[in-house]
Amino acid sequence: MALSASLHLRQSQSLVMTPQLMQSIQLLQMTHLELNQFIAQEVEKNPLLELQGNDDDFGGSSEHGSREEPTSGSGDDFGGAEEAPGQRDLYDNAMATGGERLNEQLDADFGNIYQDDTAPQRADAPELLGQWKSMPGSGEGGDYDFDDFVASRKSLRETLLEQLPFALSAASDRLIAQHLIDQLDEAGYLQADLGEVTERLGADDADVMRVLLTLQQFDPPGVFARTLSECLAIQLRLRDRLDPAMEALVANLELLARRDFASLKKICGVDEEDLIDMLAEIRKLDPKPGTSFETSVSEAIVPDIVVRAAPDGTWLIELNPDALPRVLVNQAYFTSVSRGTEKNSADQAFLNECLQTANWLTRSLDQRAKTIMKVATEIVRQQDAFLVHGVGHLRPLNLKTVADAIKMHESTVSRVTSNKYMLTPRGLFELKYFFTVSISSAEGGDSHSAETVRHRIRTMIHEERADAVLSDDDIVDSLKQAGIDIARRTVAKYREAMNIPSSVQRRREKRAMAKVSGF
Repeated sequence: MALSASLHLRQSQSLVMTPQLMQSIQLLQMTHLELNQFIAQEVEKNPLLELQGNDDDFGGSSEHGSREEPTSGSGDDFGGAEEAPGQRDLYDNAMATGGERLNEQLDADFGNIYQDDTAPQRADAPELLGQWKSMPGSGEGGDYDFDDFVASRKSLRETLLEQLPFALSAASDRLIAQHLIDQLDEAGYLQADLGEVTERLGADDADVMRVLLTLQQFDPPGVFARTLSECLAIQLRLRDRLDPAMEALVANLELLARRDFASLKKICGVDEEDLIDMLAEIRKLDPKPGTSFETSVSEAIVPDIVVRAAPDGTWLIELNPDALPRVLVNQAYFTSVSRGTEKNSADQAFLNECLQTANWLTRSLDQRAKTIMKVATEIVRQQDAFLVHGVGHLRPLNLKTVADAIKMHESTVSRVTSNKYMLTPRGLFELKYFFTVSISSAEGGDSHSAETVRHRIRTMIHEERADAVLSDDDIVDSLKQAGIDIARRTVAKYREAMNIPSSVQRRREKRAMAKVSGF
């Protein structure tokens, strides 16, 4: 067969993920904070983008979609209409033509009764006046920054360094102490190896240990501990409560975590009432003394969806305007700049790219808001009983049900529900909260939500008495009577996930608490 060159025409279809499409998918799953950071970066790079606040007033738009700047009249700081020619204030007319005439007509005196206001002011303390004028915001057009007058919150390191000169006088001891302070974690625990500290500083082991024992007496109590047992022991020693029985209890915290009270009574050599008093003393201690000085600011959750009850019995579903960044494309600026770059192809290409990117970003943000609204509306429709009656009526729901209802893919619904929150009359919930596993009914009726079952288990255990503690089998029987078919191992799994001890441990605790109450 002879070899020859030939041309063939083929037609095929393929799905290509463009960079813009991938970025649109990323926008869909971004949180409120991540979205604001991304938009701020785009606004900084793109001169055609404008970020508007939610409380800004949008004026009339031109045919290009640009925002008109409000014009202010001369001499009017509030942008009001100009006065007609000859229109003057009554008081200005009176003072211009002669105040005495108006005084006679109105039987009033418009003279300045505060004569000191017109006289030059003399500062009794010129140096204080100079300090006042040099303060931030005291100049013309300046405003006060109240953050300049607020005392900053001290950190754990600063608090310890303030106590250091009063406890240690030798320079070598202070050097060791400063090195140990730098080795503390956020909880106030010492993470350094004393052997390495001794080798690095060239000090004696006895000196390092002596400085450490001194530092363990600093505020807050329990700081510079190396273990949880040592942290609790330091606090008990400062309270003069570290007796031999308490030392034994602190040394066997693993038994306390397992609630093995019988072994603890033997090890500590106390009866049940004394053990309960010791446990109450332990609960008053702080296992992480350094967290009270934590300087990180907790971020408030901003809901993406707000659900309110409507007068007709339905639900009003709205996008939270505080979670929606408002981005505008300045078409007027693009038009004005394009006129000067007609002869420069590189500048014109840059402007066209910026315009394309800006239009894509605004369309992507609009599509993101519409998608979130569709998913939230379907969730509210599916979980209407939960919003009316509470968690006991939460229906089982999965991503496929919502995706089929709104004609979208499951992956899209999954991205929308990730790190998005809904504010309802029942509280603030993550959208993932409404998607729970289905548990079949024992009577062949509607299935039950796993979250509803966990709520029932939690309620049953909370209402049990000390003389009638429910075992896992008892809980299974009670749930079956309520029409919920569930296995015993599932009840145990749910109970452990909610950090609820077993029936044996709960019986011990409830009996001990009952004895204390009776005593």
